[in-house]
Order: sequence, then structure tokens, then C-alpha cells
Amino acid sequence: MPIRIPDNLPARKTLEHEGVLVMDSSRAARQDIRPLQIGLLNLMPNKERTETQFTRLIGATPLQVDLTLVRVTDHKSKNTSEDYLKAFYSTWSEVRERRFDGFVITGAPIANIPFEEVRYWKEMVEIMEWTQTNVHHTMFICWGAQAALHHFHKARRYRMAHKAFGVFRHQVLNPRSVWVHGFSDSPMIPVSRYNDIARDSLSPDLEILIDNAEIGVCMLDDPKHRAVHMLNHLEYDNRSLADEYERDRKAGLDTPPPVNLFPNGDTSIEPENRWRSHAHLLFQNWINEIYQTTPFELDRIGT
Repeated sequence: MPIRIPDNLPARKTLEHEGVLVMDSSRAARQDIRPLQIGLLNLMPNKERTETQFTRLIGATPLQVDLTLVRVTDHKSKNTSEDYLKAFYSTWSEVRERRFDGFVITGAPIANIPFEEVRYWKEMVEIMEWTQTNVHHTMFICWGAQAALHHFHKARRYRMAHKAFGVFRHQVLNPRSVWVHGFSDSPMIPVSRYNDIARDSLSPDLEILIDNAEIGVCMLDDPKHRAVHMLNHLEYDNRSLADEYERDRKAGLDTPPPVNLFPNGDTSIEPENRWRSHAHLLFQNWINEIYQTTPFELDRIGT
């Protein structure tokens, strides 16, 4: 069954062009099932691109999903118009009384700012605590994962000597985990971050599922908080890292090309996507596990 998103959301045309089934509200209302309620807290400045990346993966499930796009309440976007946000997004204050089967919290381009100095940190803490009472399972991505590890586990974040930037081979440490079923032993995963999490600060409540000895931890399971933390970017499309590289170059930064992205290292050639299948696997595993374990009665979610 398809994903249900707002009829006029720009991502809809992209998904339909790619063959992802998208459902309108009238058709959804005729189906006598309870759709999974999935929320996406989008903290990225380019809202349209990010929502397309995630809806592409969430919409590939055979289950019916109602997707709610969410933004922080106390923040004005510089890159997305207020009219667009009002048309397609709910603020967290508008959804805080709702319950969700699954909730995704994205990264944010504020890696060098201490958590407590982020302007919307107070609301972010409220949202993270809210996931413990109103969400069945949460996926934290990149900065969102760093923030959750800091808040829930006091994990220590530190700045690496060099930015990890490119597509890196990782190792799956526990192939029996429900979150990585079907993964190859050493998947290629896009990475774009300056920071890592100190291993000696990780709580014993956490299990490292995917790792890279060179650039650090990639994904952790957090059963105590019904969450997974993905520090890297399987959701990226083939141009995400390339566009970031071009922005840096135009800004006069001496950023080297992303590792293992361009064929033969030639930046004039269109990048290949070598992680798409693992991106779909991760989200299908996540949605399937949510479907198998979430209560049918929405008001029991979080209990």
C-alpha cells in the first residue's frame, strides 16, 4: 500500500515519477485498516529536498502510512518560505498531543554549536522527552542522533581532525539485529560530519550495529529509549554530497572531493548511488518492526 502525503507537496511528483505509490485522502479513507502514523521532524534548511529523500524511503513499504511533516515551533526558516511551511508542515506544538507509531528526527547543519547554545535546544529536549511517551519507536539521524545520545546517555561528542566526507565502507557488527536484516557485511554509506562520539562515553545500554574504524560509529540500537541512532546519511540521493562539495568550492573553501563518490575520482562525472538498496532495507526493517510491535490502539502508544 502507498504512502499518504499532502496532495500538492512537491515531493509527490518526484515520487510518482520514480514509481513510488502515493495515495490521496479519499482512497485512504475507503481502506478498513489503521494506517501507521509516521512523523518527520525536518531540521534541515532545504525542507523540500530532505522531505523527498525520506518520503521516498518511507513510501516504499507495502503498508499504508500517514506521514506528518513537522518543524520546530520556535524557529524561522531562512531557506523555506513561511507559506510553504504553513501549507505542508505542522509545528511540534500542534502535534504534541498526538501519538505516532514512528518518528524520524533529521540532522541539522549546526554541528559546531554546543547543544545547549542551539536556539531551539529547549524545544528539542522537550521533543526528545515527548518521544518517550507519545512515540512507539524513533529514528534519530546525524545531528539528531548526536543530540539524542547527548541528552539520553551523556555521550561525549568531539570534533575530528578532518571532516569525514564521502562514501565509506562500514562493517555490520550484529547482522541478527532486526534493524539491519538483509544488509551486506560491509555496506557503503554516505558520511558528511565533523564530529564523532567518543566510544568510551557510550552507555552499556547502547549496542553499536554498524561501525567504521577510521571515521567512527555509524548506527546504534537504543532499546531502553525505543530508538535507533544513525549518525550518517543512507537517505542521501546521489547528488547530496556532490552539491555540498560544489557549495563549499563556490564559497572559497578548500574542501577535497567526497571520498569514493565520483567514478574514478572525476568530479565531472555524475556520481553513482551505491547505497540505495541499504537505505531501503533500513527503512523497511524499521517500518516492519514498528508494524509488528506497535499497539493497535493509538492511545496505548508510548506506554
